[in-house]
Amino acid sequence: MKPKMMDKLGSFFAFFCALLSVLITIFILVFIFFKGIRTFTVDKISIFHFLFSANWNMENQNGQAGALAFLLGSISVSLLALLLSLPLSLGLSVFTAEISRKIGENFLQPVVEMFAGIPSVVYGWMGLSILVPIIRKSFGGTGFSLLAGGIVLGIMIFPTITSISVDTLKALPRDLREASLALGATRWQTIKHVLLPAALPGILTGVVLGLARAFGEALAVQMVIGNSVRIPDSLINPVHTLTSILTMEMGNTTWGTLWNDALWSIALLLLMISLFFIGLIRFFAKRRVFR
Repeated sequence: MKPKMMDKLGSFFAFFCALLSVLITIFILVFIFFKGIRTFTVDKISIFHFLFSANWNMENQNGQAGALAFLLGSISVSLLALLLSLPLSLGLSVFTAEISRKIGENFLQPVVEMFAGIPSVVYGWMGLSILVPIIRKSFGGTGFSLLAGGIVLGIMIFPTITSISVDTLKALPRDLREASLALGATRWQTIKHVLLPAALPGILTGVVLGLARAFGEALAVQMVIGNSVRIPDSLINPVHTLTSILTMEMGNTTWGTLWNDALWSIALLLLMISLFFIGLIRFFAKRRVFR
């Protein structure tokens, strides 16, 4: 086949793949939107009740579809995971990029990448077998708790934040370090007052990506969080999340019923939160000063 013909076929194939990905995305968005709004348009559940009520009862004909407990559960466990993983991720990224690149590149980065490649179910299984009994013996209760979910998620999202922070710090111009040291600043002063502020948009991008993963994680959280419909009021009490209620109840519902429609509304809520995170990531990416 002639080279020009090969180029045209290659261009056509690349365009077809791009167009197909756009069409699939639009189809998914439209499908989830029209399924998700049935709770409000067909079943006559108000949006206010759906968002601000924790009454979730689908066992009788007059079902109550309040998703507040799941929404607060997802927010609580994601923020706890971020709180636990962010100091570790920042310290590891500074050490890898600024303190000892040789040890960081040859040892720490492969370890971090290995953490990123472990399947979610393995994290959940380890949390169920090791973490839950430790929490039960140390704090009482069943061990299935918000704390267990936060720790498992924290371990899962730290590779994402660390990798992006390391890449951002390494991408900073060498002139920044040299100018700061030439003015008499120590290494720690340079890191604290020059490099970290300059890398802040990239670090925030990693934080949002980690938070988005924590919010969308289902299986590992479901295995350790207890799955109890309640407003989060303690670290050692079980709660439910938006993703865990979907994975646990979607297979038990009949197509077109209020129960099924309410779960689709939760999926729509998750989609809107994901779009919000994508907007945040693009916002921080545009604010990067150094590329």
